[in-house]
Amino acid sequence: MFRFFENLVNPYVEYEKEDRPPQDLWSFFMGYSQPFKKIFALTAFMSIVVAAIEVGLIYYMGRIVDVLEQGPEKMWAQHGTELIIVALFIVFLRPIFQAFDVALINNAIMPNFGTLIRWRAHRQVLRQSVGWFENDFAGRIANRIMQTPPAAGEVVFQAFDAISFSLAYLIGAAILLTNADLRLLLPLVIWFALYVLLSRWAIRRIGPASKAASDARSAVTGRVVDAYTNIHSVKMFAHHDREEEYAKEAIEEARRTFQIEQRIFTKMDFSLVLLNGLLIVGVVGWALALWVQGDASVGTVAAAATLTLRLNSMTAWIMWALSAFFRQLGVVAEGMETIAQPITLVDAPDAKPLQLSDGRIEMTGLSHHYGRSSGGLNAIDLVIEPGQKVGLIGRSGAGKSTLLKLLLRFYDAEVGQIKIDGQDITAVTQDSLRRQIGMVQQDSALLHRSVMENIRYGRPDATEAEAMEAARQAEAHDFIGELQDPEGRMGYASRVGERGVKLSGGQRQRVTLARVILKDAPILLLDEATSALDSEVEAAIQSTLYGMMEGKTVIAIAHRLSTIAEMDRILVLDEGRIVEDGNHDGLLAAGGLYAKFWVRQSGGFLKTEDDNT
Repeated sequence: MFRFFENLVNPYVEYEKEDRPPQDLWSFFMGYSQPFKKIFALTAFMSIVVAAIEVGLIYYMGRIVDVLEQGPEKMWAQHGTELIIVALFIVFLRPIFQAFDVALINNAIMPNFGTLIRWRAHRQVLRQSVGWFENDFAGRIANRIMQTPPAAGEVVFQAFDAISFSLAYLIGAAILLTNADLRLLLPLVIWFALYVLLSRWAIRRIGPASKAASDARSAVTGRVVDAYTNIHSVKMFAHHDREEEYAKEAIEEARRTFQIEQRIFTKMDFSLVLLNGLLIVGVVGWALALWVQGDASVGTVAAAATLTLRLNSMTAWIMWALSAFFRQLGVVAEGMETIAQPITLVDAPDAKPLQLSDGRIEMTGLSHHYGRSSGGLNAIDLVIEPGQKVGLIGRSGAGKSTLLKLLLRFYDAEVGQIKIDGQDITAVTQDSLRRQIGMVQQDSALLHRSVMENIRYGRPDATEAEAMEAARQAEAHDFIGELQDPEGRMGYASRVGERGVKLSGGQRQRVTLARVILKDAPILLLDEATSALDSEVEAAIQSTLYGMMEGKTVIAIAHRLSTIAEMDRILVLDEGRIVEDGNHDGLLAAGGLYAKFWVRQSGGFLKTEDDNT
């Protein structure tokens, strides 16, 4: 039975991805709710049915009180069959209706709706550019992806479990009191009007307060995750106290916003108790007055009393459900600040896969400053012929890494154009572009998965034997065989920890090299590919690196000039411009920047900082 309801909706159903998702809550929910439309309609109908049954039971209890006045023998003779039918309905049919309603909410909607939002939100965020991720905390992004689905599920749950049920119940109560005596409806109407005013007051405050509290919680997550991710720096500089204070600021702000939110609930609860007292006294008191006057039966008084007591117990639940509804809407609204952000770096509508034949790279008038007035690249004109090996050097901030990022289309150039084999890279699909490029970065971060999975990330369809051969070429096979993680997994099956922290820098870089060797892309980018290796290991894999470059178009950034001295061309960047272009001997003879760098370096190492632009 459970499986039937659980399979009513497929949360992974295909859908049309949006580069500019809706920015308002209603459209957001409508978009994500499309696969659930029929289930939502059926659930709303069942909530009405269940509420009608509950009101009907109260009505029938009043009828039983009136029937009791006829005496035992007469009551059984005239109403025995009726009582048996109602009893059978209560025992057998009522649970079926209730179970069907609950199964729709708990089994068909709740697990699948949250899953659908989490899956689609994750897919949407993965489509964002590298620059987008660089402008936010990974912890805050992850927190919003994780907290939005349950909040959205809670919104849907309250909409059907409480709000639709309570509205149907209230309408049924009004009909019941009207049938008993129209005058009994007056105190209910007055109470309902005051209840609506109270709800409106609470709702207008709960939404913003909940969003502020959710924002504050995300800030706490962002700061805490930032400290944990950079725990080596925290320990190395002995900044526990600074990190504690940094987190405490955010934690205190989260406490303050939560206090404001809870004050609203306290005021709401007090007002609700007062209103419910007026409801009980108004309806039951009036029913008693009508009974005294002979205008109402004892059953009417009993039904009215039962109904108001039931409403009294329900109203706190309904108000809390409404509060939860709008509080969770606030959480969803906060999550939308991440999930619903437009995708700014997209494939062109008619983008085709990159057709790489030779590997010729052409850059024309290329400028990029990250939206600033300085830094980055200035009017670069560059042609790299197929199979050419180009070294790239320059001071920190000269624009070396920016050039590689633009070639990978991590950013769209502000001015200018990049072509590969005559194809503008903005006119081809991003995935096809990056599949043709292999890159070894200075920051050789790995996924928190097995060594084998990390190597095969370069080419997922490769065999394990091919991955091991790539590891041998990267001088990684021997140390991999000695690895063992805390769970007892060994060798290629061992996990490397978050960003590969369980491996040394040199080990991480060799695994990264193995991954790129396995990928075997025709264009190769090296950003300080051997910076984390000791001299002995570097010397051992130099031949491997040059073997990797054979037949490929290569751009290599290096501070250790000896690693690029044998390149076909060496480009010297300064303040975003190419100021020198030639081979090693020619540049030394020219006596320019390259010659000065070569003279100043010790052991072939250029003394500049890492290039982060």
